[in-house]
Amino acid sequence: MSELLFRLGQFSARRAWLVIGAWIAALALSVGLALTAGGSFTSAMTIDGTPAQRTIDTLQTSFPDASRGTGQAIFHKTDGTPFTEAEKQAIADVLSRVARLTGVDEVINPFDTQAILEDSAAKLADAPRTIADGQAKIDDGRAQVADGLKDIEAGWAQIESGRAGTVAGWAELNAAEADLADGRAELEASQAELTAGMQQLDAAEAELIASKAQLEGAIAQMELGSVSEDIIAPYRDNLALVLAGLEQTAAQRAQLDAGQAQLDAGWQRVLAGEAEIAAGRTQLVSAESELDAGEAELRAAEIELADAQAELDAAQDELDAAIAELPFGQSLGAATAEFRVVSADGLTAIATIMFEQPITEVPTEQRTAVSEALMGESTNSMTVTVSQDLLHSLDSLLGVGEIVGVAIAIIVLFIMLGTLVGAGLPVFAALIGVGISATITFALSAVVEFTSTTPILGVMLGLAVGIDYALFILNRHRRQLKDGMDVAQSIALANGTSGNSVMFAGLTVIIALAALNLTGIGFLGIMGTMGAMSIAFAVLIAVTFTPAVIATLGLRILSRKERAARDALVEHHQHLPAPSVAPVFATRHPWLASLATVVVLGIVAIPLNSMRLGLPDGSSEPVDSAGYQTYALTEEAFGEGVNGALIVVATDTAPIAEDDELEFQADIADRLMNIDNVAAAIPAGFSDDRTMALFRVIPTEGPNALSTATVVTDLRALSDSVRAETGATVEVTGIAAINIDVSNKLGDTLPLYLGTVLGLSLLLMILVFRSIAVPIIASAGFLLTVLATLGAVTAVFQWGWFGQLFDVHDPAPILSFLPTILIGILFGLAMDYQLFLASGMREAFVHGKSARDAINHGIHLSRSVVIAAAIIMVSVFGGFVFSHTTMIRPMGFGLAIGVLVDAFVIRLLLVPAVLTLLGDKAWWLPKWLDRILPDVDVEGAKLERSVARH
Repeated sequence: MSELLFRLGQFSARRAWLVIGAWIAALALSVGLALTAGGSFTSAMTIDGTPAQRTIDTLQTSFPDASRGTGQAIFHKTDGTPFTEAEKQAIADVLSRVARLTGVDEVINPFDTQAILEDSAAKLADAPRTIADGQAKIDDGRAQVADGLKDIEAGWAQIESGRAGTVAGWAELNAAEADLADGRAELEASQAELTAGMQQLDAAEAELIASKAQLEGAIAQMELGSVSEDIIAPYRDNLALVLAGLEQTAAQRAQLDAGQAQLDAGWQRVLAGEAEIAAGRTQLVSAESELDAGEAELRAAEIELADAQAELDAAQDELDAAIAELPFGQSLGAATAEFRVVSADGLTAIATIMFEQPITEVPTEQRTAVSEALMGESTNSMTVTVSQDLLHSLDSLLGVGEIVGVAIAIIVLFIMLGTLVGAGLPVFAALIGVGISATITFALSAVVEFTSTTPILGVMLGLAVGIDYALFILNRHRRQLKDGMDVAQSIALANGTSGNSVMFAGLTVIIALAALNLTGIGFLGIMGTMGAMSIAFAVLIAVTFTPAVIATLGLRILSRKERAARDALVEHHQHLPAPSVAPVFATRHPWLASLATVVVLGIVAIPLNSMRLGLPDGSSEPVDSAGYQTYALTEEAFGEGVNGALIVVATDTAPIAEDDELEFQADIADRLMNIDNVAAAIPAGFSDDRTMALFRVIPTEGPNALSTATVVTDLRALSDSVRAETGATVEVTGIAAINIDVSNKLGDTLPLYLGTVLGLSLLLMILVFRSIAVPIIASAGFLLTVLATLGAVTAVFQWGWFGQLFDVHDPAPILSFLPTILIGILFGLAMDYQLFLASGMREAFVHGKSARDAINHGIHLSRSVVIAAAIIMVSVFGGFVFSHTTMIRPMGFGLAIGVLVDAFVIRLLLVPAVLTLLGDKAWWLPKWLDRILPDVDVEGAKLERSVARH
């Protein structure tokens, strides 16, 4: 391998621009593929075959509506006053606009939903009184029907009496009419006689008046003519007779007038009688009409009473059904009593947005459109935030913290190398490798489902390892140049020696990462594979691109002072004497170093005893993020459990009839509510084939709480009793359920993973170091590194120590797969440092140095570059502690602490101390094994001697 890498270094140096151009072209090609064929990333972490995932798969196939992606919008009043009608209308308007966006299937208005919930609760609370009132109304109605029947019977009696009355009336009227006709006839006869008498009286009276006039005229003439009284006297007597006749006629006339008056009165009576008869006839006709109408009304009343009786019977049936269903309704009411979508104080409301596809398949642009439309409605008195499901996106691979970490690495490189060119080369080389691996990951995302953590993990590893690997080769090259070696020869030799170490170190890391596929967890295996790819590119870049760039720089890789010293050395053909090697603390005080290291790391590892595993939720997001604000507002207004709702599916052996669905839901809800720490169990409908009932179960605490994990366990145990009693089964999914399944899956596969990684790495180290003790000590030291690292991670991210420093505002369980992935990565990196330090020790021991001197020699030979490389890794990984991605932050912290502990405590302190205590035995290897093992010459010692001879 050393010879091959030597020739590869020579080629890269001679064809420097060809190699550089090839890598630049590769980067351009990968960028082009990423831009044209790239897909998207998901936040979902599915683990096939686990109970929670099987439930999700069942819902997607049998209950499509239940598998629709959902997101939530939180509307919160910041001025302390409840929502006004105008604000409610504004919210309704924006929700209507969101409902019309592409990909959105349905939007649920919280105020409408809360009104329905409260109305249902009020009706349920009033149900006993409503039922009693309903029964009273039915009883009253039956009494009214009975009274109505009595009234109808009385009415028919009245009708019959009325009919008899009209018959008698007609008889009386006819008799009166006959009497009146006789009276009229008598009046007409009397009138005729009176009229005749009046005529005779008029004639007599006319004659008497005429005689009176004649007599008075004659008497007057005679008185004028002085006629004697005797002559006048007869006239006077006749006049007296005439006047007496007139008086008689006047008396007769008075008699006739009185008779006429009597006749007129009789006529009045006749006319009045006729009028009375006419009125009586009208009354009788009217009475007969009223009787006919009464009969019609009675018949209509009989029909109405029959209808009323039928309605009362139907109402009684409904009431009996309501009475029978009341216990089921009360059970469901009790199960949903604590569920709200508008807070009790009226300050916060939750709207639900349902997509046409599962949330993991909803394109980022659709989620972005929804979140922007909603959050754009924030005002001075109302804030609008959305759940993390609507916000998840891969904004950038590098944030401010990561850039600061790279900047620190550059500073360290400048301090170590003394030139800006030298400091920039390892970073530039690492960025080329990271760019290619990251863009390939983007391109593959079109055909492979990647979590959003995958490319960031690749960038983190590629940067740290890429800088270190390039530094190892560059440092060896600079050392050789300062010794006076030719540039081209130095490049080839550095590539054949340090490059060989880089190859073996990279292989160790690749084995550890690729072995993550053995866990059987798809997304974790893919993360390991893509991480291994980034390491592979870092190695290839280090042994090809780095020599090519070094060749273009020539001696400018050295500072002016170093170049001057080199020129003087070459000119006088001098060789720098080997510096004296002073014993390090670990070899001077091995017992103290060993015990102190174990004690200190043991103390750091104490928090590991309480470590709990989980998946990140909104509480892990930055405080100023919408995801965290949504989580916090939801918890404050509705309780912790709303953020960790569980989905429970109850499946019966046969379709559930509509008449039985309420009883089935109530039975399951009662069983769910009987589980400790369950706050609510909300029925969410039935599947199309009516064999599955869906429930949303709200625990009393959040998704990562111990009590919620117990709820999941109890829910799964509930399935046995439900199956035994009803034949139905109960399944559960949700964050807490997935947490348990991930932990169980990792627990099952971790021994195989660790066994494979440790086994392959031990074989590799035995091959490299040709020792039994050194690989065992290295592995034991690594275990201390892991324990201390996980203890520190637990103290910071679960206990909340130094929370303000690391932006851990809500301590929570540790990321479920973090221990596994940390073990894999740290093992590979730890073996890097072990390889660089211990290979120099072994080379010195083989060439005759004592065990203690060999250890000191190896440490002095590689200490500076290992320390610089470790600081660089800590800086790069530490930058990711402040990443915008929740899952990356504990990874960055764990890797930074792990590298810090392993490099400075384990490799530079504990391992040298223990090797010192073992002495020559540390390098013992059975002879039979020594004979069959090939000499891999990791440090390229043979190559170096061969080059020196020529």
